[in-house]
Amino acid sequence: MTYEIYRVNTFVSKVCKGNPACVIALKKWLSDEKLLQIAKENGVPETAFFIDNGNGFHLRWFTPDLEIDLCGHATLATAHVLKSIFNHSSDTIKFKTFSGELIVSCKNDFYYLNFPSRKGRLASLPKEIELALNIQPKEVFKARDYMLVYENEKQINELKINRVVFDQINLGHGGVVVTAKGDIADFVSRFFTPQATILEDPVTGSSHCTLIPFWSSRLCKKYLEAFQLSQRGGYLICEDKLDRVIIAGQASVEL
Repeated sequence: MTYEIYRVNTFVSKVCKGNPACVIALKKWLSDEKLLQIAKENGVPETAFFIDNGNGFHLRWFTPDLEIDLCGHATLATAHVLKSIFNHSSDTIKFKTFSGELIVSCKNDFYYLNFPSRKGRLASLPKEIELALNIQPKEVFKARDYMLVYENEKQINELKINRVVFDQINLGHGGVVVTAKGDIADFVSRFFTPQATILEDPVTGSSHCTLIPFWSSRLCKKYLEAFQLSQRGGYLICEDKLDRVIIAGQASVEL
């Protein structure tokens, strides 16, 4: 059996190339080993697999290395494929996932992801992460991911990771997000995953489950704009809804 693979760039804007994801519609689930093999061959940060279950969609995400518990950009990519390729009639799409039901709303070419809020708690920095950084953060928090807060956007741009040291730690589904108040946007970030095929993720929707409540509280703003300062770059519209967050962006299918 053959399957169509749709490659989608997400969280794009006029100045951002966004994060690529592959999206594949299935009739039934393949083995986990086969899904992971396909994700490896695709070679993008995440591949999304979905099945139409009649009243919504069952959605799973795989990196080239493992299945993950939550992925923003591949969820956005799947919603975009459903609307632009499969002509899904409703502007509200429900996904059954490892992280519960996720709802995506489509409006004016933007996709609004309703995700769980994951507030970080003050934490100490593991030695493997500390020694891998050329610039040390001023604050450290931990939810699923470690969130390292820096003085300014310049430090985020200048941050370098010693991968030999960084890869000595295993964070499971998590990674390390570095962030600071933005010069133009409300806040900026970058995201790194140790022991992963792709060290730096271009745009990480799931990390904003922690970034949004933090910056909403710090800046006293409910609505925020964010940039992820990877080489490809990404633009996100954010809203803090206390126990939930809204993460919004645009997408385009590569032809």
